[in-house]
Amino acid sequence: MLIFQDRHSQHTSYISDIWLNSYLGRRNPPVFNMNVGLAFQPDPKAEYNDQLTRATNVTVSIIRFLRAFRTHTLEPEVLYLYPERTDTELFKKVIRWIPKSLVCQMAAMFDAYPMDMSQNFRLFSTSRLPKFGRDILLTDERAKHLLVLRNGNFYIFNILQSDGTMIQASEIHANLKYILSDESPVPNFPLAYLTTEKRDTWAQLRQELLANGNQEALKKVETAIFSLCLDDLLVQDADHFTRIMLYGNGHNRWFDKSFNLILTKDGSAAINFEHSWGDVMTILRFMKEVFQDSTKAPAIGPREVPMAPNASTAVKKLHFHLNDNLRVGVTNARANYDAAVRTFSVKLVRFKEGKCFLKQEGVSPGAMIHLAFQMAFLGLCGQMVSSYEPCSTAAFKHGRTEVIRPTSIHTKKCSLAFQEPAKHSVAELKDMLSKCSTHHVQLIKEAARGQGFDRHLLALRILADTKKGYLPDIFLDPAYDQLNHSFVFSRYLFNPTLNFGASMPIVPDGFGIAYLIQDDCIIFNVTSCCNYDIQDFIQSLKTSLEKIIVILKGKPITR
Repeated sequence: MLIFQDRHSQHTSYISDIWLNSYLGRRNPPVFNMNVGLAFQPDPKAEYNDQLTRATNVTVSIIRFLRAFRTHTLEPEVLYLYPERTDTELFKKVIRWIPKSLVCQMAAMFDAYPMDMSQNFRLFSTSRLPKFGRDILLTDERAKHLLVLRNGNFYIFNILQSDGTMIQASEIHANLKYILSDESPVPNFPLAYLTTEKRDTWAQLRQELLANGNQEALKKVETAIFSLCLDDLLVQDADHFTRIMLYGNGHNRWFDKSFNLILTKDGSAAINFEHSWGDVMTILRFMKEVFQDSTKAPAIGPREVPMAPNASTAVKKLHFHLNDNLRVGVTNARANYDAAVRTFSVKLVRFKEGKCFLKQEGVSPGAMIHLAFQMAFLGLCGQMVSSYEPCSTAAFKHGRTEVIRPTSIHTKKCSLAFQEPAKHSVAELKDMLSKCSTHHVQLIKEAARGQGFDRHLLALRILADTKKGYLPDIFLDPAYDQLNHSFVFSRYLFNPTLNFGASMPIVPDGFGIAYLIQDDCIIFNVTSCCNYDIQDFIQSLKTSLEKIIVILKGKPITR
């Protein structure tokens, strides 16, 4: 059945609709299950890290990106395996002359692989709409307005003109200044809490919102180009900022938007994005372009005074009519949100060794990191755990992700050996590390080439479900359930404009781990939603990494 469907779906990937529907069918709130937080680096010019200045500049750069995409002038996303040879002006000039029907094959001959960019269509003017059983995505490219949230209040203004061009940066500056000067308090029943509810509950309440005369206001929220969230918060540290970008205060985000741009009072900037429509690779490229444009070609300076005199008429504040049932719904959503926040914990930690040392020793940094995860859990709870890391398959048309399963017979053998290092020589332990690295690199290659097994099994399982009363034994096997209870959900982030990122766990009792591998350090951001003492895991992880480093340096483990 799967082969038949694939042969008759030449316009897309066999997994594309299946994967999208699996996301949209999940009934738990995305904010605590799927949404991802990504923090921008600060603007290198300190005086530009003012909330109003940076909000204006980043917003202008986002609209420039939108215009480049819609006018087909956005540079293609290309994976250069040897950038020193192909990520050059000469190569790009030559490749432009190759006919479209041959250009991908020709580029691949030089190890340059064009990536699928179809997800950019959903980046703007898109919302996930709650429906019973399975949500839907709404995209309205005709929308010309920006949504701004402040203190749980909703504001809109047109940021595109009738011909699709952007209004003046000075107007955007003035409009945001006007919104920041509005002293309206947080509403008694902040509507945004509803986007933190379970999906079927939110679907019922959305129907009531529409029936209660809120059609136009809700349409403005859901079709806005994107959501800009202006927070009256000062970032205390990285852990605090992680909380802000993942779930904030609940009332100043519309978590169903394709993405929320978050600006705190001290000018710290981050993205929270809803995951069903697209993947991290799309957002990271978007963030890189926006950061570079906003810092190298800022639209306004920190000392500029907003001059547009008509901000009070350009900006419209949205009002919603709530009956008693809707007020109860908001109150319950807020209580559920508060309960979820109380169980959430996060810790960001930097480990002193990085990519340079590990590459110098001939091992994959990612392989050593995943080995350290297993060693840490083996030391804490006496067993290894199922782990899951997405790998982009954007080299394929409409590609999403495949899964890397780092837990293997190689990591098991190595982890057990490191529990009793005195029984093994340094050379033996180093050889085990090398085998773990080789195997992990092979897993990455297989996943990126579409040769993994997770998405294939998912498609088979969903097809089997359509045949009532028929389910192959493999899907009833306890090992299949254990495989899919991914205790560790990890995400490798790579982007020089990224400060750090964070992901939620994908099982209630698990961990979400986002990590960045830098030249001289590794940054881990660990999240949990089950009252687990993260500090115990962090300490065990550090100890495991230190043991790996000692062996790679050719020294015995002494403790």
